[in-house]
Amino acid sequence: MRLVFASNNEHKLAEVRAMMPKDVRILSLKEIGFLSEIEEYGTTLNENSRIKADAVWAWLQTHPLQQPVDGVFADDTGLEIDALNGEPGVYTARWAERETGIHLSEMETYAANRQKALRELNNHSNRACQFKTVITLIINGEVKQVEGIVRGIITTQEYGTGGFGYDPIFIPDGYDKTFGELSAETKNKISHRANAITELVKLLAE
Repeated sequence: MRLVFASNNEHKLAEVRAMMPKDVRILSLKEIGFLSEIEEYGTTLNENSRIKADAVWAWLQTHPLQQPVDGVFADDTGLEIDALNGEPGVYTARWAERETGIHLSEMETYAANRQKALRELNNHSNRACQFKTVITLIINGEVKQVEGIVRGIITTQEYGTGGFGYDPIFIPDGYDKTFGELSAETKNKISHRANAITELVKLLAE
């Protein structure tokens, strides 16, 4: 099976490819020649996930590939912090940038987002939160959505250099290390994306 994952984020691509069955080949947007920016104008993770999947599916209908693909899937992930009423939520990826208006590189953005989370929770004893991933799958024009959640807490400082994004400040429930400290193998078994991919694989097997 050949599926397009509506992303060019190398970190996410590596995670998803490691989680998927070996008989499923995952293609990035770059690999299929999709070069357009997709405007994520939704107000929920479900909406943005659907917007991305729809855009790539529509593009494929007018740009047939030499080797056809079986379908398209897109994800949208949000960090939802209890004490901040679910923020940053749908704005997780560019949380700090929305505050400052300054466009940063990928790694600078990750660092700025982590520092903003630590600042926002500086005077909060409740540091509980969750990561949520919503995946939209389109095959033969049929649209289905699944989700995955992992609960945890935000630390008071950064620990570890593994993973990406908020990983060095997020400790999943049941563990005493951040995603930045845990091995990629462990993270890929318990993360929000892993839980969503598990549900996606169930859909593909139907």
